[in-house]
Amino acid sequence: MLEFVLYMVFSVLETYAMFYLAFKIFKIDFYFKEMIFAGSIMAFFSYVIRVDYHRVEADIIIQYLLIFFFFWMLFRIHWFYAAILTGMTYQAYICVQLVYILLFDQIGFFSAHAFYGIDISTHLLQISSSVTAIGIGYYIGHKRKGFDFIPDKPNGLIKITIREKILFILNLPTAAIVISIINLFNTKYFLVVILVYIMLLFGYIYLAYRKDRSENEYIQL
Repeated sequence: MLEFVLYMVFSVLETYAMFYLAFKIFKIDFYFKEMIFAGSIMAFFSYVIRVDYHRVEADIIIQYLLIFFFFWMLFRIHWFYAAILTGMTYQAYICVQLVYILLFDQIGFFSAHAFYGIDISTHLLQISSSVTAIGIGYYIGHKRKGFDFIPDKPNGLIKITIREKILFILNLPTAAIVISIINLFNTKYFLVVILVYIMLLFGYIYLAYRKDRSENEYIQL
């Protein structure tokens, strides 16, 4: 029972941090109760799939889809932008996690087994990543940085440009990259996966920056 409670608490914290970071980056109002509600559902699914059935890859895919549906259906963001937001959120948070994974691995505190089970290194990784993500989000909000091209209406006219289409495409391999990071950890291909991931994240940031400062006519999706 204690194992389940700890898993739920740290997973909800982690999901909350992801939503908080996303909403701060894209200057979207956030709602505490809804974020906790979404985090609780995602944490429960994750526990059943990852801990009970040991299906880490399936858990990653389902968590990714749940985040998308929550952005779309719960937070009422247009599905096209919800997909872009999901990819950016996942990649930004994984960037934070990778820093701690590499750091903990260097000091001998992390192993590939942490991806598959529940241990102290898993919880420490969740706490460190969550606090860092929330701190980054707070800094972005405090300095009034971030992007504001995400519309706050689920329907109606939206801007569709070549940059947005590329942003949408960059979203597609995100789950596969995360799965590859787990499966290829401590192998000679791990660095290749990291480089591909960095290229995707850089592409996201660059195109979002250009998109945020461009002016295009509205067309109907």
